[in-house]
Amino acid sequence: MKGYVLLTGASGGFGLFFAQRLEQDGYSLLLHGRDKARLLLTFNTLKHPERHTMILGDLSARKDVETLIEQVAEKKIVGLINNAGFGTWGGFEQCESVPQLDVLRVDMVAPVMLTHALLPKLKKVNGFVLNVSSLAGETPLPYMSTYGAAKAAMTFWSEAMRAELKGKVRIVTLVPGPSPTGFRGVSGAPKGKGSTFSTPAREVVDAALKMLERGGGYCVPGWRHRLLWCLQKITPRCIALPIMAYYLKP
Repeated sequence: MKGYVLLTGASGGFGLFFAQRLEQDGYSLLLHGRDKARLLLTFNTLKHPERHTMILGDLSARKDVETLIEQVAEKKIVGLINNAGFGTWGGFEQCESVPQLDVLRVDMVAPVMLTHALLPKLKKVNGFVLNVSSLAGETPLPYMSTYGAAKAAMTFWSEAMRAELKGKVRIVTLVPGPSPTGFRGVSGAPKGKGSTFSTPAREVVDAALKMLERGGGYCVPGWRHRLLWCLQKITPRCIALPIMAYYLKP
């Protein structure tokens, strides 16, 4: 066995496919999530459950993040996948502040805490960090403003860290667009928004792990997501913002 990979957000979506692929590649898994029933669904799809461990906790709570760090302190960790994340859909002033702050804690603060704590281990074994960001962080996102801000921070932090740790830790910044992961159900966003660019979750995970095999990098998976990324880059913000506000308005 190659050692342990800590995978947050393992309860479904990308997490399910990351778990299955990493097990195939010979890793043991520390599967973290806050929903025991859904975490078990992932766990039960694995062929060698004796290799893996489930850890329950809520990454929006600082104490739970600190407890997670303590729980994995004695493990031989060779990789970290910061996959957990969620967003809230709706006007900023209409959404309660607590869930919006939880978006920042889960999508950005927890990954920073976990990565900082595990870096000494990862540097010793030329390990890896795979950060799941989003194309939502490439441009301001009306009606999902906090989520977009969190993912922008994730992308910039991950890419800066990749430059700092080159040759020491392999880092992948995964930047997917719409994908059928259950994200819409959690965020409250209506079905159909962005469906033209939807890419299967398995394809996203495969692209991320191929980038990891090449030593890390910035990964926009699939031609649909790359097309959306290009459109984001060439469209002036003065044009893009009104279009997105109209498109995403509740």
